[in-house]
Amino acid sequence: MAVLNICLEGEKVLKMKAKPVSKVTKEIKKLLEDMAETMYEAQGVGLAAPQVGLSLRVVVIDAGSGLIELINPVIIEQEGEETDTEGCLSIPDAYGEVCRSARVMAEAYDRNGKKIRVTGEGLLARAIQHELDHLEGVLFIEKAEKLSRGEGSNA
Repeated sequence: MAVLNICLEGEKVLKMKAKPVSKVTKEIKKLLEDMAETMYEAQGVGLAAPQVGLSLRVVVIDAGSGLIELINPVIIEQEGEETDTEGCLSIPDAYGEVCRSARVMAEAYDRNGKKIRVTGEGLLARAIQHELDHLEGVLFIEKAEKLSRGEGSNA
């Protein structure tokens, strides 16, 4: 496993719509492992492949209940609404209030190519939506209200 470089705001790959993964290969499995190690090292809750420079629809999330790996994820159900503070490993100096669905269900493939469904509420729901936005080239700062930037912003 390896810790990958995290792309920062301004890098083109963060604004591109990511490409679907056509087949789960050993390279995709290694990418999942490296992304998880990178996320944990950076003390993040989620990481999308574009954040490590790859325009692929691959996401890892750990909102406190263990690692979730999603390949070609799509949100198939969402309900409710809640606003909370978000940050992003690609924009380390920014925090903002973002309104998102309170509960979501995503469908994706796991590392074995099996179709899975993940349902999340609270932080997990927020992380799923945040990371799937990355796959569409959307950064949380584009959706945030009350955005704080710079050192010492304690949102």
